[in-house]
Amino acid sequence: MAKRFRHVAIVGKHQARGIRPVLEEIAEFVTGQGLDVSLERETAESTGISAYDTLSHDEMGGACDLAIVVGGDGTMLGFAREIARHGTPLVGINQGRLGFITDISIERFREALAPILAGDYEMEHRAMLEGAVWRDERVIFEGLALNDVVVSRGATAGMVELKVDVGDEFVANLRADGVIVASPTGSTAYALSAGGPILHPSIAGWLLVPIASHTLSNRPIVLPDLGEVRMEIVAGRDASVNFDMQSLASLLHGDRITVRRSAHKVCFLHPTGWSYYATLRRKLRWYEGVS
Repeated sequence: MAKRFRHVAIVGKHQARGIRPVLEEIAEFVTGQGLDVSLERETAESTGISAYDTLSHDEMGGACDLAIVVGGDGTMLGFAREIARHGTPLVGINQGRLGFITDISIERFREALAPILAGDYEMEHRAMLEGAVWRDERVIFEGLALNDVVVSRGATAGMVELKVDVGDEFVANLRADGVIVASPTGSTAYALSAGGPILHPSIAGWLLVPIASHTLSNRPIVLPDLGEVRMEIVAGRDASVNFDMQSLASLLHGDRITVRRSAHKVCFLHPTGWSYYATLRRKLRWYEGVS
């Protein structure tokens, strides 16, 4: 059953020009609906907004039962990763460009937010990836990602060669500019530009997408999300790995990147009637057919 909310956290892309009046307008609207409002501490400090309590991410997870994220998909990715373990529902107000996961336009935030705050909304859960980098049988880096884990060649080097295993099975040695392991959410991000298919968010699977593969027969493949994907650096200098926006550079030969399904999921709230297919039509300009 949908719930009404009591305490709302507001997070903004605080480095964006002109974000302060937008955040203040949204905060005033939410308080006008009878809810308590707190600002993410970094957002408040960067914008100079002082009219509301400020909370860290962990404090938000304990005190707030809803978070409104104002910005683009990058802002949402960063915050979702921090708040996921608390299970706090997220609403995205788009001030960026594409906005696949920040899907409420800033121009219509009032008409979209009012029903959500009153308990009238569509809820969906998105799977996350988690993984680690292993060197000499010890973990040197761990990360969590909503979109993807990307292993890339060095900036000045040629292609990288990766030995890829899924579960207990060897898949291939891939020579390419890199390899993307993407969630269904990430299938409309880097994986899409690299030629991968779009996965509906309800599909329990990952994408494995080579980037500019040396062998044209190396094609994207959809994997079940039950096993672990392992990628070992076989050749190539200064390779790096990115878990969404968390990066580790200068990987060595023999380093292994492991990726698996996270125990955490991200909960998104959308206006009633929201449709994933309508989002694709709008963002990818699929204008044919009924809109």
